[in-house]
Amino acid sequence: MAEHLNRRGILRSSAAAGLALATAGSWAQASAWPSKPVTLVVPFPAGGGTDAFARPLAAQFAKSTGKTLIIDNRGGAGGTVGASFAAKGAPDGYTLFMGAVHHAIAPSMYPRLDYDIEKDFVPLALLANVPQVVVVNPKAVPVANFQQFLAHVKRNPAKLNYGSAGAGTSHHLAGELFKQQSGTFITHIPYRGAGPALQDLIAGNVDMMFDGLGSSAAHIKSGRIKALMVSGAKRNPAFPDVPCAAEVGLPDYTVTTWYGLWAPKGTPADVQARIVEEIKRLGASDELKAVWASNGADYGGMMQQQFAAMVSGEVKRWAQVVQASGAKLE
Repeated sequence: MAEHLNRRGILRSSAAAGLALATAGSWAQASAWPSKPVTLVVPFPAGGGTDAFARPLAAQFAKSTGKTLIIDNRGGAGGTVGASFAAKGAPDGYTLFMGAVHHAIAPSMYPRLDYDIEKDFVPLALLANVPQVVVVNPKAVPVANFQQFLAHVKRNPAKLNYGSAGAGTSHHLAGELFKQQSGTFITHIPYRGAGPALQDLIAGNVDMMFDGLGSSAAHIKSGRIKALMVSGAKRNPAFPDVPCAAEVGLPDYTVTTWYGLWAPKGTPADVQARIVEEIKRLGASDELKAVWASNGADYGGMMQQQFAAMVSGEVKRWAQVVQASGAKLE
């Protein structure tokens, strides 16, 4: 009997020791993060809105941690190709995913996705909010202001086209919503990302875009494209001369592009906490604040649970927009 009790005590002690070692190992793993380069999957080609925020983030990450944040651009199918790849990444904190509002739209546009943005990822942080902006190639659409533009579109139904980052992205839905609310028709031309679409807009191969201000900002400032309106009920501080939608007679045209950070499902909670801690530090830096402001963006600031709730609400909201607009994959 005593031998049996002694054996049971030894087993209990061994189990406790094993748990303690596992806990210590997990803590050490989290406290050491990052101990090597981290890959950030960006699901669009270089030059788009996601890229415009990912690259400054990577630069500040390297300065803060001494480790490289490798940008892995994987464009295609409205950002779903990169999302699918990231969902299958190792859940160890060394594969992260920078998605956007497009990934809340995708479930309503792509019926056969092989990932679920709410189930196959863990939400980490909302990084930025950016209003949509109506931009045109000034040579292809020679108008001085939004009123002239609207009159021009109505005089020329179906003759203008707009580029987007791909079918089912916020650029696409913003265009469909604009057409619905303004009583106009503009042909949609989907690309593999905002970067390629912007290059064709600058070259005059497409007439206009409904773009996130983050990717258009530098080109507006250079004069290569012209901004006619920002979405929402107020002007953007970075572009105070550009009227807002409410001012030009579209009070319900409120489209915001947001960018967020996720990790693959199964990433340990303590590693998640360490990543969130680092993101908070980077978001508070003067350097990132300046970049965000120059792109007309607000820092998101939502962390895990609050961000998850926002994403869930966005999935539902965009499902309604898709249904009402009748938007389809080309």
